[in-house]
This record gives sequence, structure tokens and C-alpha cells, in this order.
Amino acid sequence: MNLDWVYVKDSPYSVDETVHRLSEALKARQFGVLWQMDVPGTLQAKGMPFSTPYRILEVCNPKAANEVLSQNLQVGYFLPCKIAVYEEGEKTKVALPKPTSLIGWLGDPALHPVAARVEEALEDAVAEAVHP
Repeated sequence: MNLDWVYVKDSPYSVDETVHRLSEALKARQFGVLWQMDVPGTLQAKGMPFSTPYRILEVCNPKAANEVLSQNLQVGYFLPCKIAVYEEGEKTKVALPKPTSLIGWLGDPALHPVAARVEEALEDAVAEAVHP
């Protein structure tokens, strides 16, 4: 399976601790967590037996969002940025689709510099959050 479009890191922390650390690292980079979904809680409330610890965060940097949306409204198809934090086996994983890959689907090269800055900031925040 080709996963060149996704950035994934292992975390030595629990899902909850990783989410907390990630939220702080994102805040330091002017990203806000707009929404967080507790996947098992949501699915269990609908009668589904999913129990793997799994969180989906929607995050946004308002300045970057304004910049790309002002250039191309189709960027909204990818906003806000999503980050998944979940258990896989005995490990906690943090993963996000790379903004440069998503923006690339639009075929608008003028958007690439902003997507690259956002991607770098998100990857740095993840790296900080998972660092022991």
C-alpha cells in the first residue's frame, strides 16, 4: 500500500496523553483544535462494538486557511486539517494526510508554498508531542 500521502509517527504515550501533548504543540504553532472525535465513544453510542482507542482531531491555523481559501475555494474540501491518534497493537500512532499531497490534487501550484509551511508545522508539532 502506497502511503506517501500520509505522515505517521509512533508515540510512547497513551492516546489521551498524546492528544494532550499534541494539542499543546499545535497551540505553540498557532493551530487550534476545533473539534475532537472520540471514535469508540461515538460508535458505541450508535450500538457499534468498536473499542480501539481512537481520536480524530480537526485543527486549523486561521492565517494559513485564509491565505489558501483566498486563492482557491476548493481548498475547503481539505479543511480543517485532520490528525488521527490511535492504538495499533501495543503502540500509539499519530497520523495525518500531508497537506502538500491534498493540495496537489487541485493542480494549483500557487497553493504549494502555504501547504508546505502547514505540513512542516504539523509534522513539527507531532514530532514534539511524541518525543519522550
